[in-house]
Amino acid sequence: MRPRDPIAATTRPKRGGSRPEVDDPALLVVDDLSFDLRRSARRRVLEITVERDGSLRLCAPPAATEEQLRDFVARKRPWIYKQLARRDALRPAPPPKIFTDGEGFAYLGRSYRLRLVAGADAPVKLVGGRFVMPRALAGEGREHMVRWYCERGRVWLAGKAADYAARMEVQPAGVRVQDLGYRWGSCGKGQRLYFHWKTILLPAPIAEYVVVHEMAHLHEPHHTPGFWLRVERAMPDYERRRDWLAAHGGEVEGL
Repeated sequence: MRPRDPIAATTRPKRGGSRPEVDDPALLVVDDLSFDLRRSARRRVLEITVERDGSLRLCAPPAATEEQLRDFVARKRPWIYKQLARRDALRPAPPPKIFTDGEGFAYLGRSYRLRLVAGADAPVKLVGGRFVMPRALAGEGREHMVRWYCERGRVWLAGKAADYAARMEVQPAGVRVQDLGYRWGSCGKGQRLYFHWKTILLPAPIAEYVVVHEMAHLHEPHHTPGFWLRVERAMPDYERRRDWLAAHGGEVEGL
């Protein structure tokens, strides 16, 4: 059994709906959060527990409906992010990338080795299956790589948005790529889409799902049934991609 953290958020569910009284675990995915869902006849309140390894557990009575579960998660989202941030601060940080020959860097789900050269016409280039960087810039390598991810990500993500614009009957005003903290993307004022630069590190089908998700928000600001219907119409297999992102998005290696 995994050690548990005694940190949890609770509330009593409203009456409504009916579900069999089971103790078997299931998976509940709410945007970028994935919960091990446990229902029990012995439980009377909803409870979210953040485990020491960062995994999330949602315990609920059998009668709690999916709408109630999602509403509870939405209200507790700031608390969940705060607990995850605390764990990130306490967890030993992964070793930083070393900008030396042979170090691997992700791009659209694949790892490419770095090659340092005497000189080049750009701080970072992807050539012949390798990232190429002037040796003189290796000391500021992270800054240059993040800038490359942002620039390449903006072009790639904007291209995907253009591919889906007619199908989703929406035209984004623009695409920006930057550090968004825990969020993969957001829909800002003025019909503009924002994406975390790490989105371009994801496998292409998953990054594409992030684009479709945010474009659907241009129609529906909240995760209503109408929102998910728009996503499904544009991307019939979105659930598979969404579940992958919830399960593996945290494993994407940054810098």
